[in-house]
Amino acid sequence: MIYSFEVFPPKKNAPVEAVSDCFAELAALKPDFISVTYGAGGGTSGGQLTCELAARLKNEFGMRPVAHLPCISYTKEEISHVLEMFRREGIKDILALRGDKSPERPEKDDFHYASELVDFIRRNGDFTQFGACYPEVHPEARNAAEDIRHLREKVDMGVSHLISQLFFENGCFYDFLEKCDIAGIHVPIEAGIMPVVNAAQIQRMVSLCGASLPRKFTAMMQRFGHSPEAMRDAGIAYAVDQIVDLAANGVDGIHLYTMNNPDVAKRITDAVSGILGR
Repeated sequence: MIYSFEVFPPKKNAPVEAVSDCFAELAALKPDFISVTYGAGGGTSGGQLTCELAARLKNEFGMRPVAHLPCISYTKEEISHVLEMFRREGIKDILALRGDKSPERPEKDDFHYASELVDFIRRNGDFTQFGACYPEVHPEARNAAEDIRHLREKVDMGVSHLISQLFFENGCFYDFLEKCDIAGIHVPIEAGIMPVVNAAQIQRMVSLCGASLPRKFTAMMQRFGHSPEAMRDAGIAYAVDQIVDLAANGVDGIHLYTMNNPDVAKRITDAVSGILGR
């Protein structure tokens, strides 16, 4: 079973060294790969930061890095420039994304969907492409059928591995896997798991990805949200419970959204290492 992490670059204007210790601790847990989100800022500066961190993971820690690459706010020329940076540093794996809409980064006309980026990358370099998927339907999709159809288009264009958005109800993920199978999507699909260790963290994440909150989860938040220590322990336990159930049902893999918190990642990894056969 695949076991991987997501990390993000340091905040704007912070030195790269700010995340070095975090990356070292996460690499010590020996995930199959670590994905690096796109750096903040416009133009290609974000890509340069992502590239630098991905190269550090590869060269200093022996990790397989997967570099995020959004497209909706970038031109083909800018994307080509970022691809060349990845190529020079030996970064071979890319998570091709449409990217979130933001008033701070106006949309460009060259790319409107992730499938267009996947096709562009396929025609402009020898990269392995990963893609994102939404077990509970992309917030902007009209319905689940349309969402699955677009996902199939990405796979047909060249995506060979999918990573899901976070979810808190495993039944939603199993239903999604069934829909993918019916639609002829047969690439590995990793389950995205977010350990929620503080109450404030969840509001923004849910607003971005549209994940539903099951009764078991909301009861946990209401009971323990006032206590940082209790919420951390409960959030870790909830994530572990999800992973155990997913592993028991034979999913392709687990992608842990670490939020750059190696202590939480280590506690979860220690709890499920035997279950995942690590």
